[in-house]
Amino acid sequence: MSIRSRLLLLTLLATLLPALLGLARFLQARQASIEADTALLSQLAQQHGDMLNERVQGTAQLLYGLARAGDLLTPADRAACSAFLSEVREAYPQYTGILTIRPDGRLFCDSLRSGRELDLRDRAYFKAASAAARGVVLEPTFGRLTGTAVLQVAHPVRSAQGDLLFVLLASLNLQKLVENQALALPGAQLLLISAQGLVLARSRAAAGSAPAGASLVGTPLMRFIEAGGGARTAQVDDPDGRPQVWAHADAPGMRLAQLHVVMGVPKQALVQEADRRFRQDLALLAAAALVLFMAVWLLAEMSIRRQVARITQMANRLAGGDLSARIALPLPRGELGWLMAVLNQTATALEQQRRAIADLDIRLQHSQRMESIGQLTGGIAHDFNNLLTVVSGNAELLLEDDSIDPAQRPLVEMIAAAAQRGAALTQRLLAFARKQALDPRSVDLNQLVAGLDPMLRRTLGESIQIELALADGLWPALVDPGQLENALLNLCLNARDAMPDGGPLTLTTANLHLDVAEAARQGDLQPGDYVVLTVSDAGQGIAPEHLPRVIEPFFTTKPKGRGTGLGLSMVYGFIKQSAGHLAIDSLPGRGTRVALQLPRARPDAAAAAPSSAASGIGPDGGDETILLVEDDDAVRQVALAALQSFGYTVLTAANGPAALALLAQRPDVDLLFTDVVMPGGMNGRALADAARQLRPGLPVLYTSGYTEDAIVHQGRLDTDAQLLGKPYPRAELARAIRRALARQPR
Repeated sequence: MSIRSRLLLLTLLATLLPALLGLARFLQARQASIEADTALLSQLAQQHGDMLNERVQGTAQLLYGLARAGDLLTPADRAACSAFLSEVREAYPQYTGILTIRPDGRLFCDSLRSGRELDLRDRAYFKAASAAARGVVLEPTFGRLTGTAVLQVAHPVRSAQGDLLFVLLASLNLQKLVENQALALPGAQLLLISAQGLVLARSRAAAGSAPAGASLVGTPLMRFIEAGGGARTAQVDDPDGRPQVWAHADAPGMRLAQLHVVMGVPKQALVQEADRRFRQDLALLAAAALVLFMAVWLLAEMSIRRQVARITQMANRLAGGDLSARIALPLPRGELGWLMAVLNQTATALEQQRRAIADLDIRLQHSQRMESIGQLTGGIAHDFNNLLTVVSGNAELLLEDDSIDPAQRPLVEMIAAAAQRGAALTQRLLAFARKQALDPRSVDLNQLVAGLDPMLRRTLGESIQIELALADGLWPALVDPGQLENALLNLCLNARDAMPDGGPLTLTTANLHLDVAEAARQGDLQPGDYVVLTVSDAGQGIAPEHLPRVIEPFFTTKPKGRGTGLGLSMVYGFIKQSAGHLAIDSLPGRGTRVALQLPRARPDAAAAAPSSAASGIGPDGGDETILLVEDDDAVRQVALAALQSFGYTVLTAANGPAALALLAQRPDVDLLFTDVVMPGGMNGRALADAARQLRPGLPVLYTSGYTEDAIVHQGRLDTDAQLLGKPYPRAELARAIRRALARQPR
């Protein structure tokens, strides 16, 4: 046997002792882990029991407070009482319902505002609460309408003389409480079981356990629960014979509620951590043995010290932060040479990662700055557009007034023009912030560009030579056509300004497929098919130091007074909101190329809708009745005057509840015209939904300067919503009203 073989054999024997010690440690740790996790299971079960007990106590405190509320103590109609309880329930979503029951057992009002007539005299909780002098009565049960496990908490409200005024009832959703609990242990399940052995609620993680409503009477688990003795744990086999460890919570309030809180976990799950540590120790031991074997092998080689010294030198340089360190060629053959090559590759990869991290940090700072500006824009848009609506609306009324002093007319026209410029500024800011309402459609970009060509030639002038390079077989793009036209016009105007002496302007379309690698390189796109619209000019170009900032709002390279700095930022925000990408290439003196990458439309996407003019909707009035809902007094007055001047009968309301009350009294309302963002907890979408419950099929026209997320989701207007943006000209208001009354699509 060679010396090398003997060294390897000794090394193998040396690894056996650590392996045996590791096995003994594993067995000890496994038992300790079971004991610790069993104790943790008991503690968690007790915590969940205490939590449920606190929820019951909190419910009792809520009922005590509600019993003294003026809306319940003073005589009031049923609707007002139900509305009050509905607001309370919205504030406390853990309750499926809150209601009051008259002394004769009839339901008076409930948070669902269903208007039901129910006789609750046969309910156990009502009988017990009617007989109780004070406190609360608890009864776990399943809701008769919802089938959800609830804990009925009933509180008798009595007069100073002890007469029963009403019974206040809150239904605590047990299933939701159980589902929302973090169980901490893998495979754990939490059960709420009634004193009669029924499973009332269980956690989502309770796969394979008895479903809600199942009876556990006579099962080993139920015998463990009924054994009594407060908090305790035990091992109980499930129906398939697999051992489960269960913990029973000792909660006095739960005994009063006739509820048992138990938490179980498969015994196998309790030893997973110990098994993981054993595998980790085994892996460490195997790694140590491998290193030892390699060391013995390398020590038998004559040149080991020299090669190790080269590796050590490089490692020290890397540890000192010098990622340019490399082991010089030539590298030795065998394992050491391979190791040296891997170290060189690792150093190269680390150097590339450092550059990538630095680039990512710059992009992150830029993204955070853009997001901050976007949040500020969305915050001011609503109020600012309301102000512009008032200014522009009154200006239009003055311009239509024949009795106005001719000397004052230019001043009014200046006011109207300034309001229009303010509206355009706000719209551009919203486009940059990606908070505008888009209506994406399947659009043929070749057709769109060809349709804009005559207008572009007139707008840009004869010194700009427009060239079209439209691809054959172009895919349809999923984009808002109107916003895309504005974006294209902005880019063409920028190109014209970059070529003061004229020059060629090329509009190109093409199909583009991005694989995973290419999409990742661009950083913010999903792999897939895209349609590209490119605007290229031969102008002055953009300096490299300015190129990263050209999409920032109010940044411009144009001379003072020649631009607002919002054109490219608006285009950038619109393209990002459309799930696309904006790429800008430019060289000083060589021109600029801006590429708009737009997602390909699916075959089932809706095609671009015709304009209002094409659909035959003109700015005429009518004699219908319109319910106008607007929280801003000035805006409401402007809209009221405009609608009345069109000949409509107009009802007004300042908020959703007032509008619903009017709608219930006036069956002749033909259209609901409502603001989207309103205070008081009911926005325009919620009002429209409630109104259509009263009046199915009622046409609704929304208006807003900033919609938030009520009718716009992921930047796209809901398909069933018609939106008139603020501020709106009188003619556009008239067309939108007629379109909504005709139930024509936007």
